[in-house]
Amino acid sequence: MNAVAEIRDLRVEVDGRALVDGVSLRVTAGKVTALVGASGSGKTTTGLALLGEYPAGARVTGEVRLPVGPAGYVPQHPGTALNPARRVGPLLRDIARTRVRALPRRERRAAAHQRVLRALSLAQLPDPEAVLRRYPHQLSGGQQQRVVLAQALLLGARLVVADEPTTGQDALTKQRIVDRFAAVARQGIAVVLLSHDLDVVRALADEVLVLRDGRVVESGPVDRLWPAPRRLRTAEPPATDGPAELPAVHGPADRTGLPGAGREVLRVGGLTARHGRTTVLRTSALTLRAGECLAVVGRSGSGKTTLARCLAGLHRGHDGELLLDGAPLPRSLRDRTRAQLAAVQYVFQDARAAFDEHRPVLAQVARTAVRLRGAAEADALAEAVSTVTGLGLTERQVRRRPAQLSGGELQRAALSRALLARPRVLICDEITSGLDAVTRRGILDTLSGLLRDRRGLSLVLITHDLGTAAALATRIAVLDGGEVVEEGPARRVLTSPEHPFTASLLETSTRAT
Repeated sequence: MNAVAEIRDLRVEVDGRALVDGVSLRVTAGKVTALVGASGSGKTTTGLALLGEYPAGARVTGEVRLPVGPAGYVPQHPGTALNPARRVGPLLRDIARTRVRALPRRERRAAAHQRVLRALSLAQLPDPEAVLRRYPHQLSGGQQQRVVLAQALLLGARLVVADEPTTGQDALTKQRIVDRFAAVARQGIAVVLLSHDLDVVRALADEVLVLRDGRVVESGPVDRLWPAPRRLRTAEPPATDGPAELPAVHGPADRTGLPGAGREVLRVGGLTARHGRTTVLRTSALTLRAGECLAVVGRSGSGKTTLARCLAGLHRGHDGELLLDGAPLPRSLRDRTRAQLAAVQYVFQDARAAFDEHRPVLAQVARTAVRLRGAAEADALAEAVSTVTGLGLTERQVRRRPAQLSGGELQRAALSRALLARPRVLICDEITSGLDAVTRRGILDTLSGLLRDRRGLSLVLITHDLGTAAALATRIAVLDGGEVVEEGPARRVLTSPEHPFTASLLETSTRAT
């Protein structure tokens, strides 16, 4: 079978460090080729090479034969591929128009619109007409991911490179995405899947390459590797998504005796949030107490991130009551004092997009202490070094620019930056999505340790993953269709759910494992 694209003995080196070393890969039409490995193993660098893209300043050797015709790319963090100043509709219609030029002029508009709706439907986006009216920032991370997939489908690409396409998706949507990529391959399109999720790889891939430290350590048909995936298990222990499979790191009961536990820190009352004229979130009272972790769970698009952004002052289109230590908290960041800004800190799902690509990571981490606490620059730098090393990074790593750190390393740096504000409330939005099992476990251990050791710190954890919620949460709030359908102690919600949606969410997550 003819190769759509091919790599031979590729080496990509940046500042003397090999990101990829000696990788060879043959991508054929109608087949799914999976690149598997831990964070920083070289998966994304190899995938982008198939599109002719390399990191800035890279020294490249080897041979890369690019596909003839259009190629699609579904990035791990889809917000980087969408124009924030344009609504989704015009973004997609611009692509669709190039596919209907052979039609009579009077038919093109309707035909392009139908292609857009079909692509959104194939990408598993419900209510596509509503999605078309929104800007990218008005979509959840999972919705953004599926819009980018729709772009790739509209292109009519011969090759689609999908970098962690199930990142941030609930179990049901993840299965639908797997089905969609399988259907794409059946149409004769070559799919290259970059993933740490072995369940997704096993369900979807024809061929597998296992990478570690930029090298291929094993490769072959998925059926041959899976009976005894020795290298797979060494490079990446199996991911766990369901609460039955992921035991609590420090269970909910372990934190109830913390000093100050039970004192109310944050209260949300009667919150109604809108995107334009559309109401996307309605909540009754939610309370966060000192030392607690409140996990907000639900399917992609259920309103989890909108709620988090309201708390952080990043979404002004809402009504209702926000109280910090009993005092009103302004809706917008612009109206909050430095003390209020420091008190509520947000760690984004896409850590890479949250850093200035031109400045060393350490300087950006230290800047938080200078800007929000008035610390001297030398003191802030010393505190930044102490914090990042305490979270498992080295000073040498964080003196690099963001592009030279892996996703897991950047996520720890983002946590460090938020902690330098010495927050009362730390909001973590899907920060373990797209990370391999080892890195994810490390982040969960880090968060649990912070709750245990930092007196007065409370955590709002936004996640689609009930296993992650089980590992950290004191209380759980379940969102469905923009409404809180259940809220209560984590142990009770996970073992004896009262709402049918919560029960179905648990059942789906357990079945996915």
